Amino acid sequence: MAEIKRIGVLTGGGDCPGLNPAIRGVVMRALDYNLEVMGIRDGWAGLIKGDMAPIGLADVDTIISVGGTILGTSRTNPFKKEEDVQKVLDNIKKFNLDAIIGIGGDDTLGVANKLSKRGAPAVGVPKTMDNDVSGTEYCIGFDTAVSVAVDALERLRDTARSHHRIMVLEVMGRDAGWVALMTGLAGGADWILIPEVPVDFDEMCKHLMDVRARGRSYGLVVVSEGVKLPHLDENAGGEVDAFGHVRLGLRGVGQAVGDEIEKRTGVQTRVAAIGHIQRGGSPTVSDRYYPTRLGMAAVDLVMKGEFGKMPAVVGNKIVTVDLDVAVGKTKTVPIELWNEVKALFK
Repeated sequence: MAEIKRIGVLTGGGDCPGLNPAIRGVVMRALDYNLEVMGIRDGWAGLIKGDMAPIGLADVDTIISVGGTILGTSRTNPFKKEEDVQKVLDNIKKFNLDAIIGIGGDDTLGVANKLSKRGAPAVGVPKTMDNDVSGTEYCIGFDTAVSVAVDALERLRDTARSHHRIMVLEVMGRDAGWVALMTGLAGGADWILIPEVPVDFDEMCKHLMDVRARGRSYGLVVVSEGVKLPHLDENAGGEVDAFGHVRLGLRGVGQAVGDEIEKRTGVQTRVAAIGHIQRGGSPTVSDRYYPTRLGMAAVDLVMKGEFGKMPAVVGNKIVTVDLDVAVGKTKTVPIELWNEVKALFK
């Protein structure tokens, strides 16, 4: 294997708390190997354009508590055009990058995986507040997103109690309901709707009315934005990103659920969708601790020449996972866990 002297790091996809600690971990660990780190701006777009600059200790020393990403990000997909793929490969050579570390979700990791198969030395780091990357129990951004959502649900509880209403909280989650499930469990919701389980309005509304019948005059429902409803167009909004994903926030799932609840129960129902608020703010302890370790581990993989792989968290340990596994399928909520949580709806 050729000597590693310079590596590039980028963040792709949606921003979230924990990206900066991961970047910091990469730079800190690179210093141990006397490596130069190039910060690639705005995800894969920066590698297509050759937009990058050196980053060192002074750039990352104090960013562990800062949300977002100092490198910027985008949802650019170089594999939409073969000419862009070639630009990426050319810029890797032009800037003498001996390895690329891509921090992102299944789309960003998918690009890293494809580049690796094209001979580019790439490794990944799992980031997605949806927590849906396979092969790892933890993804960067998830813990903070849930913490923000739980705080929102607690605030909605006060309003629900005061006005004797049912409050619906819509949270992010495209194909996996981890955010909704954890928010509902930790916030004591009366019902949770996730993409993995078909919506049963009869069962949910009956339970909400049973809660009122036993003396509590309000209810809380958490719904994932990716939940499928028979009367709601799956492509509502029409806008898609470079990877073909519809902007789910435009579908109005939460409002549709709220309208149906009010129609069926006759109870005044209000809806809140916190959307991108979940993405911002200072990362939680977990979203500082694990990203730092993952960033450091990614550099270790580079130095071992283990390309086409990513560090992952399994049982509080950092293990190595093939990117084929990471992007092979979406990590969804198992029905056993849903049934376990559903036992709390009393």
